[in-house]
Amino acid sequence: MAVAENRSADQLQQRIDAEREQLAAAVGSLRSELALEPKLRSRLPLVAAIAFAVGFLLAGGIGATMRLLFRRSRER
Repeated sequence: MAVAENRSADQLQQRIDAEREQLAAAVGSLRSELALEPKLRSRLPLVAAIAFAVGFLLAGGIGATMRLLFRRSRER
């Protein structure tokens, strides 16, 4: 706490401003790294549909759906 008492308000404000600029630069860098490529962004609905279909298949959805449909047709 003694270090903070020795600093003037201007020094603290300069330090805060410098930290804010560093944080803004880091956030900008992270956003650019995580941004989707324009080609992928334009095809995002297709990618989502394919991901859903693959997940459905891996979860055994086709077999379960077919069993459900055939069971109902046998009951009639």
